[in-house]
Amino acid sequence: MSAESWLSRRLRPDNHLVVCGDDPLAHRLVDELVTRYHANVIVILRDKRRNHGPEIARLRVPIVEAERFDADAFRRARLGTASALALVQQDDVGNIHAALQAQELNPDLRLVIRMFNTNLGHGVERLFADCAVLSDASMATPAFVAAALGEVAPVTVRLPGRTLYVARRSEVRPADVVCGLAATEPRRGAASEPGARPALLPADQGRADLVLAAANGRSALSRVAAAGEPAGELTRPTKLRLWLRRRRRYPLGSLSVLISRKLRIAALVLVALLVAATLVMSLVLHTGLSNAAYITLLDTLGGANADPKAGAIQKITESVLTLVSIALIPLITAAVVESVVNARLALALGRLKEPIHGHVIVAGLGNVGTRVIRQLHDLGIPVVAIDKNENARGIPVARRLDIPFIVGDVSREETLRSASVQTCRALLVLSTDDMTNLEAALQGRNLKDDLRVVLRLFDGDFADRVQRVFGIPASRSVSYLAAPAFALAMLEREVKGTIPVGRRVLLIAEVPVCAGSALDGQPVSTANESGEARVIALTADHGRSTVWSPPERALSADDRLLVVATRAGLSGLLTRTAMPGRRPGEVTA
Repeated sequence: MSAESWLSRRLRPDNHLVVCGDDPLAHRLVDELVTRYHANVIVILRDKRRNHGPEIARLRVPIVEAERFDADAFRRARLGTASALALVQQDDVGNIHAALQAQELNPDLRLVIRMFNTNLGHGVERLFADCAVLSDASMATPAFVAAALGEVAPVTVRLPGRTLYVARRSEVRPADVVCGLAATEPRRGAASEPGARPALLPADQGRADLVLAAANGRSALSRVAAAGEPAGELTRPTKLRLWLRRRRRYPLGSLSVLISRKLRIAALVLVALLVAATLVMSLVLHTGLSNAAYITLLDTLGGANADPKAGAIQKITESVLTLVSIALIPLITAAVVESVVNARLALALGRLKEPIHGHVIVAGLGNVGTRVIRQLHDLGIPVVAIDKNENARGIPVARRLDIPFIVGDVSREETLRSASVQTCRALLVLSTDDMTNLEAALQGRNLKDDLRVVLRLFDGDFADRVQRVFGIPASRSVSYLAAPAFALAMLEREVKGTIPVGRRVLLIAEVPVCAGSALDGQPVSTANESGEARVIALTADHGRSTVWSPPERALSADDRLLVVATRAGLSGLLTRTAMPGRRPGEVTA
């Protein structure tokens, strides 16, 4: 769709946008549309006093309260004259049903649908004339995986004729660098401030240690595959190597999982007594250790024969061995029975069947947690999953991928111990409750001082306080990462990719230059803004040619800029490329 036809839709009488939902994503989306793009928005939700309803109401937007998102609710929201509808409930089937009803009321309506099942989403997009299906879980997953591993987010962006990926500058050839994304390290000689945010899109591109690079050559493509491709698309040797890595066994350590701590302590005491008795027998009978061990073992298993002529030390030792023999057989029986029972429970409930080291614990198997365990599994990282609901979305996925899972409260010490938190690589707490996530993080830190913790937190101010007070710097907000893409989709501007950098996000988007706009006739470099936006490609001649790292030339109408930008930078760029007197999201009432 051309820039002019897009703007003509903005100019229809009584034009507005409709958002259905009351969860964090709906809240962020409405905030983005109202404060950044100055759009007229009507919100449909069940009760403005529940969930994020009060926060949405404070944005001073019209609200329609309805138990169901049906034709009646849509009519009250004047959907017949709306330009776009966003359905962002966490219910794939419910969103599809609502979209079908909405299309009957307004066939020209732009639909933006939140869906977890992306395979189903591709089919849904073909059902409607003007529809975008987005997954907030897919957008946020790379940020959580990167934070857990302490590495660069495994993000790839596929564009016509070129695939881009995020990497450290030191990992790619200079010729493959498309754009410097962020300077995550302090300048030389400058003190590193705790909690300092990375500098996004710095004016000095050479300073950026995090870059966007073009996949060029076998090594780069391997890096891309390892970063983001599903396991089913990896080469057969790669899949075999990852499978062997996940199947590493710890035979001796398996006892710690199958046999309880009390039984292990009792067994160690008996073994110690046997060793001590062997040494005593060797000294009393003046024989070698092998003979002494032989006599000790027979006395223990068969019972000692009384010998009145034996010395006092030998009599005491044989008496102790007789007592050991009484306890040894029941102990062995108990250990065997307990190990069999625990093994069967582990198989039935999905608990740890063997000791595990260097793994990532993922607590909360909702939409995001499910995608996180799947991506960690694809990368060959051992995972243990936790959720208090045995019917959580991610439980079937964990079973299918042979990922051990525990049904329990992650904020309880015994749950974390059963997940081997003392030997884990990181703990990801991904429930939708900020306080529950913090409680689980603090419990994990109590059990392991140097534990890497990554929290899912909605409130940015709360995240800053958590960092200052508790020293937990790694937190991410799913709605913050996803809302910009949903907002631009409602404004019929496609986001090609999202790049998480800490709690912030960079967007890759295509921006058309309208005739008479502020950038029409201006040099390409004027579209760049330090810290906000940078042009990486230019498409001209009505889409027939694309130039990467475009040279300096005057922009003209119908040129399309491919940019990397912050949320604010993209909003400003859309304003500068729009028709004179119109803002990107401005509509008339």
